[in-house]
Amino acid sequence: MSAFARLRPTLAIALAVMALDQGSKLALSRWLPEGERLVLAPFLQLVSVYNPGAAFSFLAQAGGWQRGFFLVLALAVSAWLLWLAAAREAGRMERLAYGLIVGGALGNAIDRLVHGAVYDFLLFHAGRWAWPAFNLADSAITVGVALLLWHQWRQGKQARHANEPPNETPT
Repeated sequence: MSAFARLRPTLAIALAVMALDQGSKLALSRWLPEGERLVLAPFLQLVSVYNPGAAFSFLAQAGGWQRGFFLVLALAVSAWLLWLAAAREAGRMERLAYGLIVGGALGNAIDRLVHGAVYDFLLFHAGRWAWPAFNLADSAITVGVALLLWHQWRQGKQARHANEPPNETPT
């Protein structure tokens, strides 16, 4: 199988994630004015905020240099994951995970290029506790990383079982 044929499913997933992410951000940013909130449920609000930092607003107050850093990081990680997907036979779970991570990373990279910050709109909370606002790209990255970790755990478990000596019954 050619490298491009191996890469095709990962690219399709990444493009779908980017389209859904950018479409949701465009629709919500036009519909909900910046700084506004809409309560959807006792635990969920739609918000309209721009985050110049990374996850959990990491480096949000860093003065601007973080924009280029996170942009280069997203491009480098995306290139590396696409190379992994093309360079070897990856299973369906790995291709799905790579596609989710690449699509999410590039979706947020587009925001950094266009707006200088990432548009976030989902806010989950319980009482006074609130999860930092996030978007579909962040969700795709999180699910992709969780799938890769689960896949690695399963492979390690299978390898350990394969190396165990067989049970011998006394004769």
